[in-house]
Amino acid sequence: MKTVAIIGASSDRNKFGNKALRAFVQQGYQVFPVNPNENEVEGLPAFKSIADVPVRPQEVSVYLPPAILLKVLPQIAERGCDKLWLNPGTDSPEVVAEAKRLGLPAIQACSIVGIGLSPSRL
Repeated sequence: MKTVAIIGASSDRNKFGNKALRAFVQQGYQVFPVNPNENEVEGLPAFKSIADVPVRPQEVSVYLPPAILLKVLPQIAERGCDKLWLNPGTDSPEVVAEAKRLGLPAIQACSIVGIGLSPSRL
């Protein structure tokens, strides 16, 4: 089964951190919501940080402002992933440069569209 951590997962169904979670579930992924302020999202247990996710996720989809993401990128690099989705609004030049420096396989695109769904239909 494919695995993904959604960093910035939200219980607010209007936010993209929630739409992405639902999209990945629909596409058959095992989803790990990451948000230090949530206990669960859409019925799934939420993790305080990427380090707390019980498996190395194949993919990581990020919904954080660039200033916060810059602080989280080293944790993502330490955990590892095969794809790092830098969704619109997260991918400042500094974030992209730091992801590259850390050797992260960053993709600057909407992860929801990347897995074949439309955010407007979620």
